[in-house]
Amino acid sequence: MLLLVPARTYRAADFLAAAGRMGLELVVASDGALPLGGGPVVHVSPEDIEGSVGRIMGRAGPVAAVVAADTPMLTLAAEVAARMGLPHHSVAAVAAAADKAVQRRLWAAARIAQPAFRLVPAAASPNAVAQAAADVGCPCVVKAVSLSASQGVLRADDPAAAAAAAQRIRLVLASAGRPGPEPLVVEEYVPGPELSIDGLLTAGALTVTAVFDKPWTPDGPTFEETLLITPSRLPAAVLAEAVSTAGQAARALGLTYGPIHAELRIDERAGRPRPVMLELAARSIGGLCSRLLRFGGASLEELVLAHALGRPIPTDHDRRPSGVLMLPVPRAGVLLAVEGRAEAAATPGVTGLTITIPVGQQVRPLPEGDRYLGFIFAEGDSHDRVEEALRAALARLRVVIR
Repeated sequence: MLLLVPARTYRAADFLAAAGRMGLELVVASDGALPLGGGPVVHVSPEDIEGSVGRIMGRAGPVAAVVAADTPMLTLAAEVAARMGLPHHSVAAVAAAADKAVQRRLWAAARIAQPAFRLVPAAASPNAVAQAAADVGCPCVVKAVSLSASQGVLRADDPAAAAAAAQRIRLVLASAGRPGPEPLVVEEYVPGPELSIDGLLTAGALTVTAVFDKPWTPDGPTFEETLLITPSRLPAAVLAEAVSTAGQAARALGLTYGPIHAELRIDERAGRPRPVMLELAARSIGGLCSRLLRFGGASLEELVLAHALGRPIPTDHDRRPSGVLMLPVPRAGVLLAVEGRAEAAATPGVTGLTITIPVGQQVRPLPEGDRYLGFIFAEGDSHDRVEEALRAALARLRVVIR
């Protein structure tokens, strides 16, 4: 199996461990030096698709499947799989899923439920952004089309605030090293419960692997991920409609074979709950969140690898409520310490705590930043017990930033 691993990812260790448990012979390609403890790494660059494909084809030999461990390698993985004639999302579909403007257009054409939106060209004036906000109605959300993990996303409560948010997001794009100007999305703010759906597509048919409720989703101005709990407590009919909407949205982008991660909100303003699409990615859930899930002892990464190989996959995961709390960066500066870790980890119900940013590094909160301080995991007899455990653990942590 060819596994493409970006140098900067939370996912490398879990995918490598999964491959080891499955006894797979891996060829690893990366844009950095990874502490793999195994064989050589084929060095590639997501910015140089043709050169990277050539190096992979010259050194990898025949492989049975191609998997990207995280977002930066998705396009390269799709291109390599196409050249090798292996099942995978197409290059065009992966590109569509990576561009929020293209998503919105394709979903509009397919009549997928989504927020009202306007696309603002890269060279547009602040007045154009303000007009777009007035058109969709306020409050609204202003988004960069190419960023992920809530980076470059801001709520605005009036047209003037939308214009100011757009200027701030342009600075975020510049600091993120984006190659050139890009349009922005101005979309209606949809109040209501948020959820995410993970699944695997086979010939366009969606098999759900997990649904996460997000009971602590903020109302803005930023939208950092916080608490995820599974299994979902949504009513069965609402959940079924949400899954159906996610599958339709994936197919509208052209995605057909591989993992997806969909974000939706339940719009309750029309008199009945209605799932609406926010975003969709051609990968499984990010961060370390997949560590919540077990499928008869197998991890989510094992399911992704098995699916890529065409093997049967178990879909019934452990039903005991579990949750993960992602720790956002509270303010900009240098991280000096995260105190109280031992006490937080000893909280009843907590099953793990991992701090993922080393002491001494510069940190930035959203919308400029793109990393979380770490992850706390918990299990319990009920969703409320899980939430209580994570809340108590969080209260025992003290983040020191200079």
